[in-house]
Amino acid sequence: MLVCTVEEAVRFGADAVSIHINIGADDEKDMLRDFGYVSREAQSWGMPLLAMMYTRGKKIKNEYDVSVVKHAARVGAELGADIVKVPYTGSPATFREVVEGSFVPVVIAGGEKMETDEDILNMVKGSLDAGGAGVSIGRNAFQHHAPERIVKAISLLVHEDCSVKEALKLLKEKR
Repeated sequence: MLVCTVEEAVRFGADAVSIHINIGADDEKDMLRDFGYVSREAQSWGMPLLAMMYTRGKKIKNEYDVSVVKHAARVGAELGADIVKVPYTGSPATFREVVEGSFVPVVIAGGEKMETDEDILNMVKGSLDAGGAGVSIGRNAFQHHAPERIVKAISLLVHEDCSVKEALKLLKEKR
């Protein structure tokens, strides 16, 4: 179900639009039809499109399997996304396959709530080392005990190419 049209997003002053697709879900066909519609509209309005390409549903045995994540990223690119968001496959080596299989930038989703700051930062660093273009993290930022600090630490990895160790130091500093 679409929440807003691209034209409405333009009128609201949006900088981009996004669409959520579950590759492998029972309603995948409907989601892909909506994706095609939104993609055509975004292109006609000159509006950047982010495709959140998740690998979920009865047809998916392992949502982090590199072959299905790579497929999801490629489908997003081929249907007109300017950037695709996918789950992290667990290692730089496997995620590199995903990134290399897409001709548009790939960012990672934050995934399930993680146990430690180091887990979050290692995931981000691994995706960047594999050629990922950035991150789109929700719950691991806004449910964090210090959201501003974890976002700053992630930003240091993405924009300053710092190490996980350096980013962890920021999180441990007293305010």
